[in-house]
Amino acid sequence: MKNIAIIMGGYSSEYKISLISGNVVYQSLDKTKYNGFRVHIFKEKWVYVDDAETEFPIDKNDFSTTVDGNKIKFDCVFNAIHGTPGEDGLMQAYFELLEIPHTSCDYYQAALTFNKRDLLSVLKPYGIKSAISYYLNKGEHIDTAGIVSKVGLPCFVKPNKAGSSFGISKVKTEAELPIAIEVAYKEDNEIIIESFLDGTEVSVGVINYQGKTTVLPITEIVSENDFFDYEAKYLGKSQEITPARISDEMTQKVGAIAKRAYEILQMEGFSRSEFIIVNGEPFMLEMNTIPGLTTESLIPQQAAAAGISLQDLFTNAIELSS
Repeated sequence: MKNIAIIMGGYSSEYKISLISGNVVYQSLDKTKYNGFRVHIFKEKWVYVDDAETEFPIDKNDFSTTVDGNKIKFDCVFNAIHGTPGEDGLMQAYFELLEIPHTSCDYYQAALTFNKRDLLSVLKPYGIKSAISYYLNKGEHIDTAGIVSKVGLPCFVKPNKAGSSFGISKVKTEAELPIAIEVAYKEDNEIIIESFLDGTEVSVGVINYQGKTTVLPITEIVSENDFFDYEAKYLGKSQEITPARISDEMTQKVGAIAKRAYEILQMEGFSRSEFIIVNGEPFMLEMNTIPGLTTESLIPQQAAAAGISLQDLFTNAIELSS
C-alpha cells in the first residue's frame, strides 16, 4: 500500500475550494492500493488531519509526520492546492528537492502557466491566439485613456496570477477602470487588462492518461452573470454543457490547440485551458494546472463524459507521477 499525501488549502483566496477538491480526492482514492492522508498547507501551519480532525504537524525537513511515535513518509503527493503555493511552482520545486513524486507538472511549467501574461507570450509565436492585452504592475501610473485606446470597451481587468475568478471585473466605462484595478490589486501586484471577446466560451481538459496525451470532452460555459465569475463557477450561476454545442470541426480545432499548448509546454498531470471562440477562431484565456476536482468541477465532469471514473482519474495521476 502506498502512502499518498493529499495536499490542500494554500495561501490564497482559493483555499476553501481547494479543501473541497482535496476531500473529493481523499474520498475517491482506491483504498485497495492507497492510504490517503489529508495534509492542510496554510501559512501558519502544515498539518496532517486524521478522520477525527486531530492535527499532526508536518516536518518540513523531509515532508513527514509522526503519529503515536510512528514516523510516516509519503510515496507520492497528490496536489490539490489551487493558487499559491500549489499551482505556482513553489510546492513542485520543494518536492523535487526532496525527490518525492507528485501529481502536478514541474515547477517551471507551474510558474509559467500561473502567470497569464507570460503563458500567452510564450504560446503566441506558435500561432495560439489571445485577446489584445495591457499590463500593469502595482505602483505604475494608470493611463485610463491609453488602456481604453488599446483594448477597447468593455474590457476585463484581471489579477495576473490568481484563479477562481477572484479579483476579476468586467469594465464598461473608462471611469470604472481605477476601481476595477484596485480590486485586482487586492489579489496580485500584477494586472492584465484584456479586450472583451464576444463569443462561445469553452473549457478544454487535457491530461496524460495511461501515458498518452488525451483531450477530454469539451465543456461549453454559459454564465447567467456577466461572465464566468466566482458565482457562476461555484454557486450554480452557470450552465456547463458537456460536450459543448460546437461543430465537430470546431471541437477538433480547439482540442488540437489545447493539446498543442500542453505538448509545447511539456506539461504533465492535469490541465484545463479556457478559450473563447470568435468568428471560428479560438482565443486562449489561460491554462490551469491544478483545476478544481470537486464533483461540480469541469475536469471530473469531462472525465465522466469520457467514461473515466474519479477513482480511475486519480489512480492514473498517482501511477504516472512515480
